[in-house]
Amino acid sequence: MFNLSLKDILLGVIVAFVWGMGLVFAKGAMIDFPPILLTAFRFLVTALMLVWFVPIPKGQWWLFIAISVVAATIQYSFTFTGLQGLHAGTAAFVVQTEVPFLVLLGAILLGERTPLRTWLGVGVAFGGVALIAGEIRLGNQMMSILLVIAGAFFWAVGQTMIRRLKDVDGLTVTAWVAVLSCPQLFLTSLLLEDGHIKAISTASVDVWLTIIYLGAIMTAFGYYIWNSLIIRNPVSQIAPVLLLLPMFSAIGGFLFLGERLSLFEVVGGGIVLVGVYIVITQKTKPA
Repeated sequence: MFNLSLKDILLGVIVAFVWGMGLVFAKGAMIDFPPILLTAFRFLVTALMLVWFVPIPKGQWWLFIAISVVAATIQYSFTFTGLQGLHAGTAAFVVQTEVPFLVLLGAILLGERTPLRTWLGVGVAFGGVALIAGEIRLGNQMMSILLVIAGAFFWAVGQTMIRRLKDVDGLTVTAWVAVLSCPQLFLTSLLLEDGHIKAISTASVDVWLTIIYLGAIMTAFGYYIWNSLIIRNPVSQIAPVLLLLPMFSAIGGFLFLGERLSLFEVVGGGIVLVGVYIVITQKTKPA
């Protein structure tokens, strides 16, 4: 008997696909649109879609506020600002540092038992990511890469915080994190970015469609599924499924942004899949 049900594994793969393609579309929109402002509109769409259908999370406001600051405002300010200076495929590979961060934090902060096989699978998958990253010419992209790594760390911290919520479902978490983070992100954008009026007034239809995708599909749909998974599964078991994300971003980058897959990316991607297989076939030991 596996720790993860087949249903949860498939849901995790769907999340990886939705988020992977989101990076591709977001990268395309950032040509003329500031990244934090793009994120603010993204969460505005999510908030307007979901807030009407979920209860007010009484008694857990401070935890919800903390999650919105860490897992949305800080994380996406770092991640999307870093994405602006990288190819979508490259950013997707770097984002995978969130998986070892999440497994490590799950063990340290939540006291989750992480079997050796899980660590082996994470190591194999992360080795595939490292193989792909070894092909990247860093140059002046180092700061962008560090920003994405920082975003991955704060994302992992946010997921451990979500695990501490009581008696809430994934839709409620997704909705209220969006509601609370939206004004934070607009304020952060006003403080750190410029050209807001020009970006909004000259944005193409593609940019607004991207914002709808990011808000409705990547966040409302994707995070609803993910938050549901993270609430009912140990983070060390469900997180490694996200190692599939760069595969989808690499394919999307090739199809929509003209990014080419190298031999190292293909081989590294295959190693990532092997690592994911090792993790999701971890068997539960009898109590």
